[in-house]
Amino acid sequence: MKQLSALFIGLLFGLGLVVSGMVNPGKVLGFLDIFGDWDASLAFVMGGAVVVTFIGFRWIGRAGKPWFDGRYKFPSLTQIDSRLIIGAMLFGIGWGLVGLCPGPALAAFLVEPWALLVFLAGLAGGMVLPRLLGAQN
Repeated sequence: MKQLSALFIGLLFGLGLVVSGMVNPGKVLGFLDIFGDWDASLAFVMGGAVVVTFIGFRWIGRAGKPWFDGRYKFPSLTQIDSRLIIGAMLFGIGWGLVGLCPGPALAAFLVEPWALLVFLAGLAGGMVLPRLLGAQN
């Protein structure tokens, strides 16, 4: 049941990305083009996500435990360190260059499968390269 709920939530997330147009790199790049033809639609999508997340965290605070697991799993690392800052900068640079982050990129597979394969190769490289260079978890 745990995997089915994860599949359902992932499909719902992907559907939301498609409906909002966030699988179109032009939308994201339009949002980042603040001095050109600025497209504010991403701000509304992010605002909606913040509202849903706020309500969700309030709800789980009173829920006790998840429906399909023994406990809620929150990140154990809470400090802002150089690894976090560098990782966030690299993520943002990649997002700005390509116009997609991992969720919309996967949802865009049906639209542009070859572009997704190139994106996934870069994503995999970004996940493997730090380990090959000796970065610690």
